[in-house]
Amino acid sequence: MSDLNRGIMKFKGADSPKAIAISAALVFSGISFLIWWALQVAYNVG
Repeated sequence: MSDLNRGIMKFKGADSPKAIAISAALVFSGISFLIWWALQVAYNVG
């Protein structure tokens, strides 16, 4: 069993490259959105 197939990712194929890519994309897009939102709120330009 892979180390990635434990914890909250307890399903078959959790350590597949496709699942990791989708998870990474969701995390990075969420972080990017929060940074964009924070900059819009902090520096109200326009």
